[in-house]
Amino acid sequence: MSARVAFLSAFFIAWALVAWAVPAPQGTKPDKPDNVRFGDPTSIARSLQDDIYGVVKKIGKNEIILDKTKFGVDQSIRLDPKTKYIRDKKVSSLDKLEIGDPVYVNVKTEKKTGVMTAKKVTSGVIAEP
Repeated sequence: MSARVAFLSAFFIAWALVAWAVPAPQGTKPDKPDNVRFGDPTSIARSLQDDIYGVVKKIGKNEIILDKTKFGVDQSIRLDPKTKYIRDKKVSSLDKLEIGDPVYVNVKTEKKTGVMTAKKVTSGVIAEP
């Protein structure tokens, strides 16, 4: 019995030393193919990443109201004389904006009140990044 116990303990000690000496394989990322089928998702619409998306519900002189935003409710965004309008990759104006247009609005939010003021309203065909 003692020979068997000595053999088993030597076996387990050797196994522990091998397991300790050989590091476990670490996860590695596979190489990215040069021609990804749908493009690099981090570069698509990079310029619109922080904008608010919505559908124009109401247009006023000093504000627009967007429906279907990430907030889940109608969102009022204040318009400013400095607000820029882009439609189909060209400079536009508030007059060309229509109810039902899907838009991306780049906003500046006041920290104290939370009021959002539009810096740029993009509609139509979106510019490529």
